[in-house]
Amino acid sequence: MSTTQASEPDGAVSLMPRHVGVVMDGNRRWARRARLSSASEGHRRGADHIEDLLRWCDDRRIEHLTVYVLSADNIRKRSSAEIGFLFGLVTDVLPTLITRAGTWSLHVTGDTGLLPERAAESLRRAEEQTADRPSHLTLAIGYDGREDIVAGIRRAVREGALDPLHELEPDAITSRLSGGPVKEIDLVIRTSGEQRLSGFCPWQTAHAEVHVSDRLWPDFGEQDFDAALAQFHAASERARRHG
Repeated sequence: MSTTQASEPDGAVSLMPRHVGVVMDGNRRWARRARLSSASEGHRRGADHIEDLLRWCDDRRIEHLTVYVLSADNIRKRSSAEIGFLFGLVTDVLPTLITRAGTWSLHVTGDTGLLPERAAESLRRAEEQTADRPSHLTLAIGYDGREDIVAGIRRAVREGALDPLHELEPDAITSRLSGGPVKEIDLVIRTSGEQRLSGFCPWQTAHAEVHVSDRLWPDFGEQDFDAALAQFHAASERARRHG
């Protein structure tokens, strides 16, 4: 569990996670509860809400963020109409809001071969346009956690990180996983009350604190975000006291 240290007005030190992961769940249930005509309206609200999340991280000097947008299983199992709408968000909405966010560079992890070419190209273009920015946002799209690990091992083998006389070091795999420059995730936030990670970054979250919020993702607010950070802070304090 790694932290960044930010000074509070009274001189106290606030322990903050260096890298936050978010499993943003509950868009469809939010749309049903709001009596909207389709789940797509919930997905649109959920996508727009990522912009709020980026601002909250900016305000708290959290510079590494990974958001679970769409799993490979989602692409294969959900209706063609729903997936088509989600592909539209990936193509037109997410790259635009990240580009205008100003401080965030985009990284993508997952199998973009599962996406329409227009969506994959839109993400590649946004990655290029934002490449020099100081903060790092990774979007997990077409993502499968086991495949992510396998891909990291393949890169390590291909790049000669395997010493025939020794076992492969875990750091050699970690450094070759896709996404932003800081791989290990310190805090995972899961919305909608579900008590599972759904295959979200299993290697990177091995030592992460997990915060489950009952809020559906579109209703997840800044105070809820601070509650997750407070849980992380408390866990960090316990670890410091007890070694």
